[in-house]
Formats: sequence, structure tokens, C-alpha cells
Amino acid sequence: MNNPGGIATAVDEEALGALLAELTLEEKVGLLTGADFWSLHPIEKIGLRTILLSDGPNGVRGTTWDERDTSLLFPNPSALSATWDPEQVERAGALMGAQARDKGIAWFLAPNINLHRSPLGGRHFECYSEDPVLTAASVAGFVSGVQGNAVAVTVKHYIGNESETDRMTYDARIPEKTLREVYLVPFEAGVRAGAWSVMASYNSVNGASLTDNRRLLTDVLKDELGFDGAVVSDWFATRSTAASANAGLDVAMPGPHSPWNEALVAAVRAGEVAPSVVDDKVLRVLRLAARTGHLDGFPGPAPATTPADAGEQLRDIAARAMVVLRNEGGVLPLVPASLGRIAVLGPNAALLTAQGGGSAHVNPPHVVSPLAGLRAAFGDSVEIDHQEGVSTQRILPAIPADVARDPETGEPGFRVDFLSDAGVVLGTELRLASRLVYMGTLPAGTAEVRVRTDLTVSEAGTHQFSVSGAGQYSLAIGADEPHAITLTSADNDLIENLVKPPEHRVSADLGVGTVRVEMRSATPAFPMAMFGLNHQAPRPAADDAFAAAVEAARSADVALVFVGTTDEVESEGFDRTDLLLPGRQDELVSAVAAVNPRTVVVVNAGAPVEMPWRDEVAAVLWAWLPGQEGGHAIADALTGVVEPGGRLPTTFPVVGADSPVLSTRPVDGVIDYAEGSTFGYRAYEKSSIVPAYPFGHGLGYGTWAYEDIAAAETDSGAVTVDVSVRNTGVRTSREVVQLYVGGEGEDPLRLVGFASVTAGAGDTATARITVDRRTLARWDESASQWRVVGGPRTLVAARSATDRRLTTQIDVKDSAACAWDL
Repeated sequence: MNNPGGIATAVDEEALGALLAELTLEEKVGLLTGADFWSLHPIEKIGLRTILLSDGPNGVRGTTWDERDTSLLFPNPSALSATWDPEQVERAGALMGAQARDKGIAWFLAPNINLHRSPLGGRHFECYSEDPVLTAASVAGFVSGVQGNAVAVTVKHYIGNESETDRMTYDARIPEKTLREVYLVPFEAGVRAGAWSVMASYNSVNGASLTDNRRLLTDVLKDELGFDGAVVSDWFATRSTAASANAGLDVAMPGPHSPWNEALVAAVRAGEVAPSVVDDKVLRVLRLAARTGHLDGFPGPAPATTPADAGEQLRDIAARAMVVLRNEGGVLPLVPASLGRIAVLGPNAALLTAQGGGSAHVNPPHVVSPLAGLRAAFGDSVEIDHQEGVSTQRILPAIPADVARDPETGEPGFRVDFLSDAGVVLGTELRLASRLVYMGTLPAGTAEVRVRTDLTVSEAGTHQFSVSGAGQYSLAIGADEPHAITLTSADNDLIENLVKPPEHRVSADLGVGTVRVEMRSATPAFPMAMFGLNHQAPRPAADDAFAAAVEAARSADVALVFVGTTDEVESEGFDRTDLLLPGRQDELVSAVAAVNPRTVVVVNAGAPVEMPWRDEVAAVLWAWLPGQEGGHAIADALTGVVEPGGRLPTTFPVVGADSPVLSTRPVDGVIDYAEGSTFGYRAYEKSSIVPAYPFGHGLGYGTWAYEDIAAAETDSGAVTVDVSVRNTGVRTSREVVQLYVGGEGEDPLRLVGFASVTAGAGDTATARITVDRRTLARWDESASQWRVVGGPRTLVAARSATDRRLTTQIDVKDSAACAWDL
């Protein structure tokens, strides 16, 4: 995949050099810091147009955080990796690339390829896998898909960024062998696939901040791996001028203020930074501009636009990624014709967690809940009894636009006014959401934001209202006196303030009708405002809601219990403290299972959770954070319209404490990667700990016999393995054949390849897996190079890291070479 999607990665370097020669030092340096939060400066005289950047990887949000500017919401990256199919990841990437083109985005800040070192990692859901080989395969597919539409990917966060706690300051101490064999592998795969950008992370590695880390940015990434793209900082990660410029950072974001600008011009003139260093950075940005069609005189990309069937594709991808963890008695797939009544229970049935929290957030055009998906799938033929049972939301729900009216026009939504210190209205807009985020988009001089709406009250009683977000507020409900509210966040991290804000509640006794609600928020000095206006109608007592769910399950043909996390549990900005499902969800599952033996649990989460009830229920379907079409995809998976053929990309522990690597918290500012490569499934094996569900586990809807394995070494030194499998089930199904290698001293088995096959009932298929020399190699610390030590290896074909089916032996040749030659 060195030429993703047929897009030429090579450009006319002589022509780039000629454009560079036209620029003054000030113009060159001006190009290396953002013009604002999401763009670079254009330079008209050389035909350089504005380059827009956008967050990812759940979708292409664009340059605003605005519900009126919608974007496709994809299954979370762990779900994409769970397909164990780079073609499906490429398919998702192609959709993102097409939507980026529609939004005018040239530089896409995805994928996040840090590893699942600990299940507590806050951005676990946003990363692919605990295994570097599986992650590398996913990265290659994603790069090909996005850049096939002439949009630059940004592989991030380079490197050692597996924790969110103190992420701006911690030092990841990673042994060289571990760095090479584990954490660099996905980034190397991204470079091999032709990635046009890499993002330098906030943290340090082995004593040097990544934005100042010459060894990792220049010596390894650019010189050794041959990366010819641009290195961009994470937002606000650049902390120095000359040091970061000399280290190999190319673009400091965001702008217009940064440690570069005039300070970098002065550093060049003072001889602290060589002019050639600046020239190299500018050439890298111009190269990216040429590749994405933003530089005159270079071939433009072919037209691309989001396809009309994008929603259907997202639905299909999400269903394929789901993992059948348990299926006793073949209760799944459900057969609608055999069902008269089903109970649909749990907090995530009507309120799907479609995405995690943080900068990956997008505003989708809609989110299909599981309840809506099941109603559409079953129609009127099956009675559905829905009961929430328990609640898990910490903050009151946002106010839906369909029950809110603009006080001035009567249109659905919220009137938002921007006021000066003197109370003058500087601007106004109609919004369709009651939780708002402004990233550098407030009108100049804004001192206060006022949100007004006429809320339709359909149920009399005691209603709860709240404001959320750090700051000074007033909240008025009807004719009552405004409540003055001060909310202070426990953390100064902007992202944590966004996804886990403080909240203050106010009760109001209301009758049926319309009530005016007005919130005022004093804006901070920083041009980023985040606040919410929330509401909850009267609801049953907690014990009554719980009992109603259990009673609904008692007489149902099948009880479907939807449990999961929220975007306050899984988010950028902080790590989890445990793997428990929030609220009384575990209690609800056990109570339902006690009254209905055909209980199916659907887990709506992006990262592992404890499932103490897993042996009490008939089936468990892991649905991930499935994106905007999640409800339809879940219905497709439950009914077998699409086989949920996913396999776990990470190990699920019985309890959190079983995880061999658990802590994400620095000690004296340091996170010690002393475990080396022995984390995830390799650590479970070495520690003789039995997980709840192992890496690679997934039942699908088929059963398989492994019949034969044959291996041979090719002339190039690669190893080709053929594994013959037979579908012993009753329907066409897909199998993922995983290949592990042993015989490397005392190290546990490690994944070196995989392939999938599809076969009809009773049919046989052969999976061919090719393992190149680079994957077989290990880092020789004494010689500082890669080496394949000759000798015997054990090759194991398996259904998971613990379900090993066939074994063969092979002798490999001894060789030593650089990364690219192996």
C-alpha cells in the first residue's frame, strides 16, 4: 500500500524548490504556525491555498463544533480493528476521505494508533488494538482509504501516549527494544503505507518532550524510516522555539499564537536555527499541499464526494465489527417468526452511546437507538416492551430541539445571543442543541452568552433543570428570580471540562404548557466556551423502574438487556479508575437473568468492562460504540441479517485487577514501561491468568474445524502458511484464522499474521497467511539493528490467543538488515 488508492505520493521536488525560493523568511515561518485553530496561512503569490485541518477519527467534524454542520459518525476505531479485516478499515477510511473533501478538509487528524497498554486508558476506545501487528494492518487500510481521496492522514500520537492522566507532562520511560518491537511498529506501518503526516504528542519519551525529541522525530522517523511528510504538534504541545524547530517538528498548532512566529524568525537570524531547517519544514508542508490539491501547478485530485449509500455502509461495517462473546443454546441469531413478545431493557436501549468523549466527537445527522432499530426490524409482528430499568447519566439530558422554540420566531431550537460588557447584542443565532461549544468562533468582544427557549411541558410535576460547564451562570425558569450559579472544574484540562463538566441543578414545579427558560454564561478570557442547558421531566422512582424492567422480562420470549458506558466514562482527557459498568446495570442483568433463561445482553462500550453476570445469561453481544447507525446495526447482528463476525482486538479481564498492566498514572512524573512487550494477551499467558474473553475471541454464527496447516519459507525469507478449515455449522459464515509464532526463547507466543475466509455450511476453505521477514525480526540491542535469528519456530493456527488448533514447525534463515530490507 505504498501508493494508497492510486494517488501519486511523489511530487515534482524541483518545482517545490522553485516555489520555496520565492518566499521570504517571514513568509516561510508564517506557514509553519496555524492561522487560527484549524487552518494554515495561504500564500497567494505561489498559489498556495488555505489548508483546513479537522479532528478525527470517529468522523470528519470540520472546523466548527456545531450541530448544524453534521458529519458521518463511524463505529469507534476499536470496532474497525475488531473486523480483523483491513479492507473494512479501508472502506471506512474511504468514506472519511470523501466526506473530508466535501467539507474542504485537506489534513485529517486521524488515525489514533497508540496501543491498548491498559484497559483503563481513557482513549482506549479511540485506538485500534493491544497488538502491534493487528494495529499495523488496520493503519495500512485506513491510510489507503483516506489518502485515496487525496486527503492527508495524520498518524498519532507519536509516541508513548497510552495514558491520559497528566498527559501534558508525563515522561514515558520505554526501553529501546520495547520501543522498536512494539510501539513504533504501527507508526512504521503508517509510513510504509504512505502517510502524509504524523502528530507529535504532548508527553515526553525517555526524558525529552516529543516536540523537542530530535532522536525520535528526525533520527528515527525522518532519517531511518524515510518519512517525507509533515510532523504537526498536538494542539498547544509546542513548548519551545529553537529546540522544537531543530528537533524535527514542522508545524506548531494551533495559531495564531505559538512559541514560533516572530520568535522563530529571530532564532534563525540569531543562528540558533539554520535556514535549511526552516526550508525543510516548508517543503514538507508544500509537499502535503501538492498531494492534496492545494498548490497551483501540480496535478489536482479526481473528484470525490460522500456516496449516497454512506449510511448503509456504516450500518454494515458496524454490524460486521460486533463480537459474539457468548451464545449458549444458539439463542442467537433471533428468528422474528418465533417470537411474540420481547423485553427491551436497560439504559442504553433508548439512549445509545454512539461515540466516546473528547476531540474525536462529531455531530451526526441522527443516531439510531437500539429500540428504534429493533422496532424497524420486527415491525408489528413482535410486541416490544421497553423499560429503562436503571439510569446511568450523571448530567441531566440535553433539551431536544423538537420541544424547544425560539422565543423570537417560534422556530424549533434555541436563541443564542452574544453580548458585550455593556449588554449590546454583538450577534445572534438559532441553534438546534442546548449544549454548545465555541472553539475560537465567538464574536470579538463577547462577554456573555445568553440562551433562551420556550420549552413545551407535556407532563405536570417537579422538573429538574441544570447548567453544566465551568463558569459563572444565571438560570431563570418562567417568572422566577434567576439563580446565580458558579461552577468550578476540578481540572484545568480543556477536554475534561468539555466532556466531564460540573453541573448545578434547579427544581421547578410546572404545569402542562410552555415555560420560558433563559441561561446566561459569562465567557472566559480564552476564546473557547463550553456550556450546557439541561432538563429532565418527572420520572418514576428508581426502585419502581428497576422492578418494572424485571417484570417485563419475566413473561417475554426473549429479554434483551442493553448496558454500557457513556461518553463521560470513556473519553479523552482522563483515564478510567475501574472497569465497572456505571450505576445498577450489573444488578439489573442478574435480576433479569434470574427470571428469563433467554436473556441476551448487548454491551454498548468501546473498552473492556467487568461482566460478573456473563455466565448467567444465554448470550452476550459486544456492540462497541457503533456510530450513527448503531441501532439498525445491532438489530441486523441480533437477527443474523449480517453476521457479527468481529474478533476481540484486546483482552477482556474477569475483573480489572486481573490486568497485568493496569495503572495509567505517572509516579513522580514517570510512566515506566518496564513490562516491555509483555502486556495484553502475552502478559495473561505469562502470568497464567485466565481472562473473561481472550484476545482474538469471537464466535460469529458458525462453528469451524481446523484440518491442516502447511508452512514454507520463500526465496525472500518470508514464511507462507496455508491453513485449511471446514465450516461445521448450518449457515454460511466467516472465520478469522490467527497465526502466532513461538520458539523465541522464553517469550510467550505473539501474533504474526491473520487471514479470513468465508465458506458455506459443510464447505472447506484455505486461509493463506504470509509473514514477512520484518515481522519475524527482533531488535538486536547490541548491534542496534533488526535481526532474524535463524533456527526453529513454532507456528500456531488459532481461533484466539488461547484457542489454539493446529501447530507446525519451520526453520528460518538467519539475517540482519535495516527495517526496510527485512
